[in-house]
This record gives sequence, C-alpha cells and structure tokens, in this order.
Amino acid sequence: MDSQCSSSVGSRATLRGVGNINSTLISSRIESYEAGEKKCISDVRRTFCLFVTFDLLFVTLLWIIELNVNGGIQEQLKQEVLQYDYHKSFFDIFLLAVFRFAALILAYAVCKVRHWWAIAITTAITSGFLIVKVVVSKLLSQGAFGYLLPIISFILAWMETWLLDFKVLPQEAGDEIRYLSVQSVPDREPLLYPGPVSEGQFYSPPESMADSDEDLDDKHDLEKPIV
Repeated sequence: MDSQCSSSVGSRATLRGVGNINSTLISSRIESYEAGEKKCISDVRRTFCLFVTFDLLFVTLLWIIELNVNGGIQEQLKQEVLQYDYHKSFFDIFLLAVFRFAALILAYAVCKVRHWWAIAITTAITSGFLIVKVVVSKLLSQGAFGYLLPIISFILAWMETWLLDFKVLPQEAGDEIRYLSVQSVPDREPLLYPGPVSEGQFYSPPESMADSDEDLDDKHDLEKPIV
C-alpha cells in the first residue's frame, strides 16, 4: 500500500513538473511573439518593403541611364524636368515610382496596415497612367527606353501587388491565428492535471487471519499424545 501511494504521488509530481515546463515554454513563446510585434515588423513584410525600395531604385537607375544616353544628364534634366512635355518626357514615370514608394512604405511599414486597399490604389493609378501614356505619348519612337521604362514600371507594380496579396497578408494572418491558439493553451492547461488522489482510491484488502480454523484443528491433533 505504501509503494502504491508513493508511486501515485511521484506520478502526480511528474505530471505537475511536465505541466509547469510546458506552461513556461508557452509563456516564453507568447512573450517573444509580443516583443517581436512591438519592436519590428514581420520578415515577410520587411521583404515587401525591400522590394518596394528596389522598385524605386531600379526605375531611378534606368531613368539616369536614359538621361546619360540621350546627350548628358544636365541637358536632359532641363528638357525633361524644367521643360516638361507629357509626350516625350520620362520624368513622370520616375515620379510615379516615387509615389508608389512613399505610399506603400507609409502604409505597410510605418502604419503597418493589414489590408490590400493601399496597394490596390497605387497599382490602379500606375497601370492607368502608363497605359494612357503609352497610347497618347510618343515614347515608343524614342528608342529602347521608350519601351523599357513603361514595361518595367508596370511589371514591378503588379509584382508588388502579388507579393502583398499572396505572401504578406496570408502569412501574417496565419501567424496571428497560431499566436491566438498558443495564447489560449494556458487557459485550458489546468484541465489536463489529474485531480487529487484520495487515500480511499488505494487500499489493500483486509488481512486474513494468520491461523485459520483448519490450521488450529491440525495443531490440536498434533498436540494429542500418541497412544
């Protein structure tokens, strides 16, 4: 009986120790997740912001190369910026890239918006402007950059939309669901502990008498003198 009680007490202590370890791990995971949310943005959102920055830098690089190829940067800046012509200038495509960068970084890096409305606005404005500019202006008659800059800007804008809609938002939603499920574990965890074991659950049958009636009769027969 003592061995059974000691084994039950030991099993309860083991279960409680395991439960304490699990609760400690879960609480540490929750604290690390909350600290990460407070200090910085998620990895996939950071990748999206880097891609938006790459969009601006790449379009700027192409525009600078176009200025240098067509007769020098200073001269071309005067013609495309100071003497801006919608039908011939590439300066508005550069401004469109700056607009996308400013709007998306403000929405998804600074304000940490978790909706697609900002990227939808920037992509719609970019697509509409580029289509109208290619149809109305005379960019296609200005060499390779007349094709390259509008096409690159159009592709980068739609790649940003795809990255946000299919990578950033679904992954962050999944991380939030897992965080909420982990956070609710400590509330359910006490239900897994076994209840207190009462002494009545472990009992041994009453001890039998050391000497039964048959043993007593045998003893009396042995004690009789042999005639």
